[in-house]
Amino acid sequence: MSINFLDQLNEAQRAAVTCTEGASLIVAGAGSGKTRVLTYRIAYLLQQGVPASRIMALTFTNKAAREMKERIRKLVGDEARYLMMGTFHSVCVRLIRPYADLLGFTRDFSIYDTPDQKSVIKAICKERGLDEKIYKGTAVLARISMAKNSGISPDAYGMNQQLLREDREARMYELATVYALYQARLKAANAMDFDDLLINMIRLMDLSAEVKERYQQQFQYVLVDEYQDTNYIQFVLVRKLAEPQNNICVVGDDAQSIYSFRGADIRNILNFRQVYPNAKLFKLERNYRSTQTIVNAANSLIHKNIHQIEKTVYSENDEGQPLNVQAYMDDRTEALGVATKIQRMRHKGYDSFAVLYRTNAQSRVIENELRKLNIPYRIYGGTSFYQRKEIKDALGYLRLAVNRRDNEALLRIVGFPGRGIGETTMKKVSENAIANHCAYLDVMRKPDETGLEVASGTKKKLQAFAQLIDGYAAQSDEMDAFSFAEMVMRTSGVMTALAVDRSTEGIDRAQNVQELLTAIHEFVDQRTKEGIDYTPITDFLSEVSLLTDQDDNLTDTTERVTLMTVHAAKGLEFPVVFIVGLEENLFPSQFAVKPSEIEEERRLLYVAITRAMEQCHLSFARQRFRNGSFSFASQSRFFNDIDRRFFSVQQSAVRSQTAPEIPAMPKIQSIPSIPITMSTPKTPVRQEQTPITSSWNAGDRVAHRVFGQGTVVRVYRDEVTENDKIEIHFDTQGTKTLLLTHAKLERV
Repeated sequence: MSINFLDQLNEAQRAAVTCTEGASLIVAGAGSGKTRVLTYRIAYLLQQGVPASRIMALTFTNKAAREMKERIRKLVGDEARYLMMGTFHSVCVRLIRPYADLLGFTRDFSIYDTPDQKSVIKAICKERGLDEKIYKGTAVLARISMAKNSGISPDAYGMNQQLLREDREARMYELATVYALYQARLKAANAMDFDDLLINMIRLMDLSAEVKERYQQQFQYVLVDEYQDTNYIQFVLVRKLAEPQNNICVVGDDAQSIYSFRGADIRNILNFRQVYPNAKLFKLERNYRSTQTIVNAANSLIHKNIHQIEKTVYSENDEGQPLNVQAYMDDRTEALGVATKIQRMRHKGYDSFAVLYRTNAQSRVIENELRKLNIPYRIYGGTSFYQRKEIKDALGYLRLAVNRRDNEALLRIVGFPGRGIGETTMKKVSENAIANHCAYLDVMRKPDETGLEVASGTKKKLQAFAQLIDGYAAQSDEMDAFSFAEMVMRTSGVMTALAVDRSTEGIDRAQNVQELLTAIHEFVDQRTKEGIDYTPITDFLSEVSLLTDQDDNLTDTTERVTLMTVHAAKGLEFPVVFIVGLEENLFPSQFAVKPSEIEEERRLLYVAITRAMEQCHLSFARQRFRNGSFSFASQSRFFNDIDRRFFSVQQSAVRSQTAPEIPAMPKIQSIPSIPITMSTPKTPVRQEQTPITSSWNAGDRVAHRVFGQGTVVRVYRDEVTENDKIEIHFDTQGTKTLLLTHAKLERV
């Protein structure tokens, strides 16, 4: 505590750190040291004598919470370990468990992740005979999550005419019923999903004045990171927890609010001072990350938004290079151009480069070109360690052991290792359990009492499995997390089954389960160092179930180029950033129609540009291969929002003989459009169109399932893409070029 860490802050940061009483809004521009300010503010509170147990800090990733807690520990010592710090969901789990019975759950309730949720939805839809092509798991869950984040219960959903109308338009007429059944299934399984954790925390405080008062008195100071990303339920939760002292500090940047599709509501940060009229406003405007040119270009872009908190971010770094802008013939030459530039600058180290795109589908062509040039890369947001099948299977045993009503965990593990219990049997168990309003394991334990109609041999197998799980349940509270997990993996037959498979994949799976046990051992050790004598397996399961998509990425230490969507890039930084696909209907998205949606797309590009420290490259393609055909594209309107003084338009040494000049976009906000010429990478790419022999000829009448009827103009082989193509003039859709192998044409 002898360290005067305030000397390490600039004037604006110091003011934000030391003004601790009452409500505070800290607007932190990109690269302005937001994490440092939040970390130092907590350390300052501890230094002023506030007990760590009186402070709650809410983040959006476990990784951010861990890093902040470690930085605080280095500043003020071991007192930091007593902080209530973590994601909204992890903190809610810790606060709910002691009082779960008030909500109708046991303390050992399960937490369902997305695959679990989809499995429940799929089962409900199948039982009701609903078309799985319409009632897709992802779409149904998105609707349910939207309702929950807006505070709409199943009963309220069924009476909301606007929601019902939207469902009818999507032909999901029974979604309200599916929502109600979904919640009932979770309750029966003694389980909550992520959204339920927040909702039930609010319910708990509403149900029990005693619990509400206890938590409000316990947490005298509430701090929230990334406040621009909070949704309605999180707003309500934070407000309840902070009462009545209202020592609430929120940190965020409205210019980086990009998660409305997850329910984030930018109004939470824009209207903060209306909710707390006496709130103090602090602006962190100095960017420590990027060059002056990058910061100024980003400013000129974001200032076009109407709904924002006024601020002017600035940099005192070097002026730096202009933003490089380049147009390409098509998406393949764009990818080759990016790969070629990276190869030329590889002396910087491959970790210095990130390629950002609007949609995941754009990565494929970029990956192809990087592979051709032997450039190593990683896809940020790939399969998490904890989402691998063998790990999910192992965790399924542990989940079912502590919550024997967890039907999803049971369905996952009952067939691994094989026990002679097949899908037909489990279907009967499922139907019987639903009819008797009990858990699947209850039916398996006493099949005769529930009237389960299966062969006597099958009954013995079901009872043997139930006995195995009941035995684990009896020991789950008597052993620490590692000892229990190691015993379950050994006695359940999981390790034996994996050891039998000596293929490369089998060995990998066995090693992954061993790595899981190592992770549990490290978790117990860490808790012991924090002064916790006993760590049950439920604590580890909670930790794992609440991992976010940023908590298990970039663990590979090999030098690689990073590929990711712009959404995934938030919070990261790279010396050199390539932003590809800056075209109308791609960036901004074709689904962004309303002014508010365009503003969010603009914020998304702002986030992308401000990831760059030294260089930022922007590009777009004149043609893009989408849905089986090439479609013409025009440069994004956002080029007109960036002051052209900060651009360098790259001229091409090789020019297409057939591609026309790209027309400039209409002027927006009085900023001239950019005269960009077509270009290709230095490696020449021929664009030849050779006639080929085909069953189709010019003049043939054809029918396409999407574009209708039309007349064939020509059939040729495109040497650029090495694919056969057919050009058709459709009666109502104009002329389009399609891949011959994917066109699926019918002769008229």
